Amino acid sequence: MKKHHYKATIQWTGNKGTGTSGYRNYERSHTISVENKALIEGSSDPAFRGDKTKHNPEDMFLTSLSSCHMLWYLHFCSEAGVIVTNYIDEATGIMEEKANGSGQFIEVTLYPTVTVTDESMMEKAKELHHKANEFCFIANSVNFPVKHIPTVLVK
Repeated sequence: MKKHHYKATIQWTGNKGTGTSGYRNYERSHTISVENKALIEGSSDPAFRGDKTKHNPEDMFLTSLSSCHMLWYLHFCSEAGVIVTNYIDEATGIMEEKANGSGQFIEVTLYPTVTVTDESMMEKAKELHHKANEFCFIANSVNFPVKHIPTVLVK
């Protein structure tokens, strides 16, 4: 079995001078960096005192599932002779927060809209979403099913 290793640096940037001396005394701001890649500014969800203008872990979790699915899907389409000219996904996720403040995602649904070049490709284009879901590394790493409701257009 082949193993792939990943490394990221997450640095808290929200110290307002008194550290975590109180729950309201610090920002949830942080940076996410990976060597040779653009810096990502992060925070927590606004529901948890975060900055709504920055990415939060829940956003990134959802986009990881969506982009992984898309990349596998495009791969399988290219192998199958399905020519995709546009792909957009309006992914949604539901996180359930428990009374004690912990929680977990319980559902993610992908809504990819795919444009192909010929009507004869439509059925295969729909079918390949199942295969992409089976191969997606991120979807295979979660403890709930990742649903997908695709739309295929011809242009």
